[in-house]
Amino acid sequence: MNKSLFLKKLGANITRLREEKGFSQSELALRCDKDRQSLNRLEKGKINPSIFYLLEIATELNVELKDLLNFK
Repeated sequence: MNKSLFLKKLGANITRLREEKGFSQSELALRCDKDRQSLNRLEKGKINPSIFYLLEIATELNVELKDLLNFK
């Protein structure tokens, strides 16, 4: 899997998990102390996030970090 595809799948998975928890992009971004545009770029696969950014998202979604990387 190349980098572009990986980032798109990661973003799609984060979007799915966020929506399952009932959070808007704005709400999750606020909880992670990020701006909505940053989260939007992440969900679209446009940025390569740091592991700490992913950990913040996982924490706020109440999932394990590995769940963000579980592409089914």
